[in-house]
Amino acid sequence: MKFKKVTVIIVIIFTILTVYGVKTNWFLKQLYPKKFSQQVYFYSNQYGVDPYLVFAMIKAESNFNPDIVSSKGAIGLMQVIPETGIWVANYIGIKNFNVNMLYNPDYNINIGTWYLKYLLKQFNNNITLAVAAYNGGSGNVSNWLKDKRYSENGSNLKKVPFSETDKYIKKVTKYYKIYKSLYE
Repeated sequence: MKFKKVTVIIVIIFTILTVYGVKTNWFLKQLYPKKFSQQVYFYSNQYGVDPYLVFAMIKAESNFNPDIVSSKGAIGLMQVIPETGIWVANYIGIKNFNVNMLYNPDYNINIGTWYLKYLLKQFNNNITLAVAAYNGGSGNVSNWLKDKRYSENGSNLKKVPFSETDKYIKKVTKYYKIYKSLYE
């Protein structure tokens, strides 16, 4: 009996929030925030990347937690691998860079957004391929494009052999559409 009452209460609360959220988008904006907006807009503008794509990737990578570390050692908001962080920091001229700086949202978003732009450029502004490369590695994506099992035309992927990367592409794409519809 308690379970039924709790379920009814949850349904009522969710219904109220949904009705309110539909009118104002307030509820969805709580689920899809624009935290670290100053850094996202600054670096998106600097590197010519859609800020809503950056927000979507941060949401997918860390859910806006700057202190998170993955099981593979990726750090911070955009889950930058230390080796990538070092390479990008050196390339863009961040002086005295050390891996702990990836916990700082400013450095993390700077490096992650620059790297995303690098991947977009490498894959002819194909967002799906750039997102796949961000997660699965650009070398892997290049190889998949050459393999008829994964790409019919060498320009798009019909299948992604890494299930984690396939799920990641779908998640980021979904979040990207939501961010654009909520805030654009």
